Amino acid sequence: MLHVLPARKETVHWGYFDAGLAPVLQVKSGDLVRMEAVTHHAGDAPDLLMDEGIRQLYRDVPESDRFPGVHIMTGPIYVEGARPGDMLEIRYLEMTPRLLYGSNLAANWGYLYKEFGEKERVTIYSIDANSNQAEAVFAYNYPGKYMTPGKITDTKTCDCQPALVGFRVPVRPHLGTAGVAPDVKGRISTIPPGIHGGNIDNWRIGAGATMYYPVAVDGGLFSVGDPHISQGDGEISGTAIEASLDVLLQINLRRDFHFPSPLLETPNEWIVHGFDEDLNVAMRSASLEMLKLLTDIQHTSRDDAYSLMSVAADFAVTQVVDGRQGVHVRIPRSVFPPRKRLS
Repeated sequence: MLHVLPARKETVHWGYFDAGLAPVLQVKSGDLVRMEAVTHHAGDAPDLLMDEGIRQLYRDVPESDRFPGVHIMTGPIYVEGARPGDMLEIRYLEMTPRLLYGSNLAANWGYLYKEFGEKERVTIYSIDANSNQAEAVFAYNYPGKYMTPGKITDTKTCDCQPALVGFRVPVRPHLGTAGVAPDVKGRISTIPPGIHGGNIDNWRIGAGATMYYPVAVDGGLFSVGDPHISQGDGEISGTAIEASLDVLLQINLRRDFHFPSPLLETPNEWIVHGFDEDLNVAMRSASLEMLKLLTDIQHTSRDDAYSLMSVAADFAVTQVVDGRQGVHVRIPRSVFPPRKRLS
């Protein structure tokens, strides 16, 4: 069955996951859901990044209800029969830009903020749908600190200047933030990533990829948000190119295996993640998750897994700007003996 879930005041939660939040949609395993994911940066250039539906959403959700995080999350979705210990398999089938513009902010939480005199700068990009590339339209210095979720700036009052003339960026739409509700009482910020998913900011979580999330509460309570059209590993300025997306996905309930953290499968790779305030600890956590993938899912010995990780796995920094820093480990599917894939 195909469900349609628009982003409206009644279907979003701004800045948090919450196990006590009532679901806005109930689905069965195997159902398809077409969802709207709206960026919390649409106000950086409202004439370009907002249509009437996005404007209405910004008007309807009061600032007092946008906490403790910043991302607009569509959901949550209740999956019939999902129980703690199960896995939700989310097959991302399509991710289409809603509007042909996006915003990048060099923010106060960016990695090199002090190197730029504690200045914040917004760069607006346009999407060329024919070439699947983006290029900068203009940039302006943001007045003050960018602290209010959903801030709307009148760019007509800004000193907008040309930026990155002649440079073009590959467009690769993906979700920066998605996941299930943690088994914790009250609101949990969308800013840090964790075992529930959240703000992983891995640009490979796009169309054609499959994510596996460990279910922590009945129904899973799955939500999506923080849509991007481009991002590099590290997300060093603090943001990607933030732009609203229309997303088509399939939700499957899995009980035939378990993995303790978000697991990403692409057509060519398996990818695990580690998170911590300390990047070294995140690196160790990601290493142990890959060790577990190889031993528990691929059934190697620990010694063989350790050797394979050193010669075939690529370790990289996912992001350094979300409170809990992220490391991901990629291993090609081609190195494994032929066998049935998880999906």
